[in-house]
Amino acid sequence: MSKSDYATALRNLNSPNIKTRKRALKIIKQFKLQKGQK
Repeated sequence: MSKSDYATALRNLNSPNIKTRKRALKIIKQFKLQKGQK
């Protein structure tokens, strides 16, 4: 997962589309978990 994916996910959090927001939240959560493991 790249930083651009994370940036896109952050932008998607403001999306009116609920599915998009849920997916974005999942990506952000995974990204934070990855950072925690390093």
